[in-house]
Amino acid sequence: MKKFLISALTLFSLNTPLAFAEDNSAEALLYQMNEASQHLNYELSYILIKKNSIEPLLYRHAVSEDKQLAHLIYLSGPVREVIRRGDEVSYLEPGVEPFTIESGNMVAPTIPLLNSDVSQLKNFYDFVQVGRAREAGVACQVLRVVPKDGQRYSYVLWVDEGSKLPLRADLVDRDGEVLEQYRTISYNVNEKIEQVLSGLNQVKLPEVLSLPKGQVDNAHWTVAWVPNGFEPKELNRYRMNDTERMVESQMYSDGLFSFSVYISQSDNLSLKGQLVRQGRRTLHSFVRGEHEISVIGDVPPATAKRIAQSVKFANPVSDSQ
Repeated sequence: MKKFLISALTLFSLNTPLAFAEDNSAEALLYQMNEASQHLNYELSYILIKKNSIEPLLYRHAVSEDKQLAHLIYLSGPVREVIRRGDEVSYLEPGVEPFTIESGNMVAPTIPLLNSDVSQLKNFYDFVQVGRAREAGVACQVLRVVPKDGQRYSYVLWVDEGSKLPLRADLVDRDGEVLEQYRTISYNVNEKIEQVLSGLNQVKLPEVLSLPKGQVDNAHWTVAWVPNGFEPKELNRYRMNDTERMVESQMYSDGLFSFSVYISQSDNLSLKGQLVRQGRRTLHSFVRGEHEISVIGDVPPATAKRIAQSVKFANPVSDSQ
């Protein structure tokens, strides 16, 4: 009965007022989690649960010669792997030529906040300690990562009291609905994992790609509003293969979530008005005059709509630009 009550309290805590939270303790725990996830030698066997799918994964991490090594393996379906060696990340998937990019983060379903900058996130998120619960067979501290402005999603994290590794993460919307769950089935913290992963240094992987810089110095459009903390990345321009339409795009990120704004000339194929959410991903698209405006990313529908509606134009789009 006691275990049942702890689980129930954890769920109901999604509506707990912030005044009753121990924010400093939650922030310290996040720093400890971040430190542990980047410096321990460990492996996590976990599942990613979405509305219509369950994906089993294995993530191994070690530090070898002051360099982080990581290996993510998809355990079902075609063989897919992501390998990190220091600041180089390689992607190996069937049907796609393997490639390597220079990055300190995997673009892959790793447990959230493994490599996030806590000192940056605390400017836009409140860290709220909820209590204790049990996950993967061990006692955990439960905390929430809640946006200060209510314009994006939240996370509920279960952090192992011993190793400080994250063992579960629930992505939650403003209504308390769980959109995704990362749940660890088993884990191991062991120095021998460094011996296993050190073999990655001898694996022949593709050379680092030289990614082209943004092709647009400045655009004829601006996004007048984004949630506080989202910073713009490089502008890009490209032509769609199927429609020959010229598209300009810009990605925004706050270090935890991201979205992209797409601008093109409208035509008969343009979406006159669409607002769709599938799990964490939202698509909002509509036509204003000669332009089709789309926002796609990890933000709630109301936020995506407000971002799209804030787009302002200076000059008409021209394919000759």
